[in-house]
Amino acid sequence: MYKDSLVMTRPSRGLIPACAASLVLLAATACGPFGDDGKAADDGGPAFTVAAAGDILIHPKLTEQARKDAKATGKGEQGIDFAPMLAGIKPVISKADLGICHFEPVVGEPGGPFQGFPDFVVPPQVTTAVKGVGYDQCSSVSNHSLDHGPEGVTRTLNALDKAGLRHTGTARNQAEADKPLITNVKGVKVGQIAFALGFNGREVPKDKPWLANLTDFDRIAAAEKKARAAGADVVILSIHWGKEHQPNAAAEQVELGRRIAKETGIDLVVGHHAHVVQPMEKVDGTWIAYGLGNQIARHDAPSGLTEEGVIGWFEFHKRGGKWDVDAKYVPTFTELPPDPDESGRMPKGAVQDNRLITVTEALRDGDKLSDQQRARYRLAFERTEGTVLNRGGGKDGLEPLEKLPD
Repeated sequence: MYKDSLVMTRPSRGLIPACAASLVLLAATACGPFGDDGKAADDGGPAFTVAAAGDILIHPKLTEQARKDAKATGKGEQGIDFAPMLAGIKPVISKADLGICHFEPVVGEPGGPFQGFPDFVVPPQVTTAVKGVGYDQCSSVSNHSLDHGPEGVTRTLNALDKAGLRHTGTARNQAEADKPLITNVKGVKVGQIAFALGFNGREVPKDKPWLANLTDFDRIAAAEKKARAAGADVVILSIHWGKEHQPNAAAEQVELGRRIAKETGIDLVVGHHAHVVQPMEKVDGTWIAYGLGNQIARHDAPSGLTEEGVIGWFEFHKRGGKWDVDAKYVPTFTELPPDPDESGRMPKGAVQDNRLITVTEALRDGDKLSDQQRARYRLAFERTEGTVLNRGGGKDGLEPLEKLPD
């Protein structure tokens, strides 16, 4: 059954002791980036935090890892457990007042069969793990949304519902498409809208125009107005756009992003699709994250950049009657084991498991790292930092949520 998503109250977070270095993120201050009560500091007015991250795209080797992990944990469903793979981001995502994921593929049945590129069918069990690290809702529209037609859309949304993840961008019927996703976050009604640049040559069926949202400025502007009419105080746009594997935002992205910032009231633009990190910039008071890279993926030919991602951390404050957003970033990295040699053995000292980590958290456990891991994590942080700042975001206050450890 379709769950009423007009206004849903976001469950309160359990606080993690903010000065326990082994459990939470530490910043330059003694009690970490969240303040001594586990929340970002504010000036007394309405305020809340949003964590948003990149593409969740489950390639076959990640499913193999989830089968391996299920054997070790004894958990999961039908021998598949994605929780260990994603656990490294929980200290960040679970601290945000609202966690927003980008769920890119189509899911299948729990027992399979599954397949990868070009027409993804992935285990629905991943949605449970996504919820488990602290995500509340997801954009569900991408270039892969129509890989398996309306049935694939329905299966995917059913799985998100079952996991307790709200969603926007695709729909099972007209009524669902017409109802804006609005979540009550600390007393603030936050709307999310989502659009994609296309569907790998597939067309939205003429008799089901509500199935998936195709990017168009007028449609985006209309969706924002609809969300406002339904009571949204803040509107966040998730948008699947740009060119794959290009760290620089494409001219078309920049043009559309700046038009959205200047001609609509959208408060934050969060981009996906490139599979590599792209810059962030502030335009007329609106932050545009052009591309957050991969949250978790395992491409057939990893490029180095595809293992790197970023969690955007956005602090919303109402100041002088208007919403202002402070932007921060958290570099992430996905450890990918190398392929075995001809005898089936792994290279000596190689990582054994696919694991998603937050870079600063991993570097604090430096005694457990090899020199190679330590160097790779620092490279991921520094390269991500250089990319997100290369459109001048630093002058508008863009900074890491936690600095790179010495």
